[in-house]
Amino acid sequence: MKHYLSTSAAAAIVLMGGIGTALAETVVVQPQDETVVREYVQKEPLASVNLLGVELKLGSPVPDRVELREVPNVRYRVAVINDQTVLVDPDTREIVEVLH
Repeated sequence: MKHYLSTSAAAAIVLMGGIGTALAETVVVQPQDETVVREYVQKEPLASVNLLGVELKLGSPVPDRVELREVPNVRYRVAVINDQTVLVDPDTREIVEVLH
């Protein structure tokens, strides 16, 4: 019986550790960064790249063929894909925000 409880406790700890890791990897884009990006895209319109079969959601990778534009004073890069503006982590090329 003690072995069963130990296994359950160990499983709970592993699951909680996984949740902590997932939370640590969550990217938070500051509202002021979104504002700067929106203003930048209005002043410097970007051509939309049409990519069939690419799902624009958080964590989705952006193909190398998509040019990522640097925005002054913002860590993330911007691109317009399938007529939607996205913020992309330049290190991983993953979408961190889809602006609506």
